[in-house]
Amino acid sequence: MNKKKIINDPVYGFISIPSELVFDLIEHPYFQRLRYIKQLGMTHLVYPGALHTRFHHALGAMHLMKMAVETLRSKGHEITTAEEEAVTIAILLHDIGHGPFSHALEHTIVQGVSHEDISILLMDKLNEQFNGKLTTAISIFSGTYAKKFLHELVSSQLDMDRLDYLNRDSFFTGVSEGVISSDRIIKMLTVRDDHIVIEEKGIYSVEKFIIARRLMYWQVYLHKTVIAAEQMLVKILERSRELVLKGEKLFATPALNHFLTNTLTREAFIKDGHLEVFTQLDDTDILSAVKIWASSDDFVLAKLCNDFVHRKLFHVDITNDKPDKNLVAQLGENAVVKYGIAKTEVPYFVFTDSIKNNAYRVGDGNIGVLMKDGSVIDLATASDYSNLEALAKTVEKYILCYSKDLV
Repeated sequence: MNKKKIINDPVYGFISIPSELVFDLIEHPYFQRLRYIKQLGMTHLVYPGALHTRFHHALGAMHLMKMAVETLRSKGHEITTAEEEAVTIAILLHDIGHGPFSHALEHTIVQGVSHEDISILLMDKLNEQFNGKLTTAISIFSGTYAKKFLHELVSSQLDMDRLDYLNRDSFFTGVSEGVISSDRIIKMLTVRDDHIVIEEKGIYSVEKFIIARRLMYWQVYLHKTVIAAEQMLVKILERSRELVLKGEKLFATPALNHFLTNTLTREAFIKDGHLEVFTQLDDTDILSAVKIWASSDDFVLAKLCNDFVHRKLFHVDITNDKPDKNLVAQLGENAVVKYGIAKTEVPYFVFTDSIKNNAYRVGDGNIGVLMKDGSVIDLATASDYSNLEALAKTVEKYILCYSKDLV
């Protein structure tokens, strides 16, 4: 069988699969599952084109990794054929641990376990199935491999993951503020003291990358209607679990039912076969359940599901200050009267939270700039763009969510 395939990607054009091992990993059910997990959770309810998947993104990041390796080799940095395949596999599988709707339900279905944790567990499983051929890829992904710069290509503040998702998410949402010059940024990469750095002449491209990331967070990832949809989905899962744990029977696929009936700690998840059940979960499990639960006898679950299905999402206020406690209390009283629910059920319809936007974190694997005199300094210091230091500060805002029919 010919495994040297070419994939037509809407963002980059033709992407080639570089080796038989990579082809076999892409064909594996663990990876194919990513076809059914949306890259941007519920964002398609705001930007209808945002229906691309984690499968798309992983292949795109793999393509950029190939370009990065070629660039670094052309500048005299040694990357062996085995290391190239390993770092390619590391970026290909970096999101394999994502659950349904990506980040939207990350800590709802399995609490206390991040998708990075699950990715490592699945890589270990694959390594067993592929007779240890992923050992180097796993050490690169984990940051334990001798050449640290290879890990930084996979996970850092200027990695192939971010370079792909900004352009890809911009492409599918139609939000042009996210467009970055990934080709130029990659061409400006080099290695100094075992760390990825950017050549001084590439500084403006990286500045635009940081600014694009900040704008995409406010305009896409943290858009108030996206927050409304994802919070509603979280509330649906919380209510369904509450009912199931009380002994009520709810429709669910076997995989979803497993995680509704088991409240797992991080340690418990790693043992006892829960991981294999997790690999059976994708967006379709959640959506099929929500459609059925819309007819539930439980008012709270039925209302949440009906509102979700018909896009009657929460109203969301995003403010710099914490919401007025009196307003929150009044909305809660309105919910009790209007819906005839108990006070303990009010948080399903009225609640507060906070969101953070941090485009660049100084001190957390800084983006180093290689100056013409050979010195390496932090991007925030090297930049003559006065707002870059401001972009390095974490912006926290507060949200108030409530059902629109409560006012």
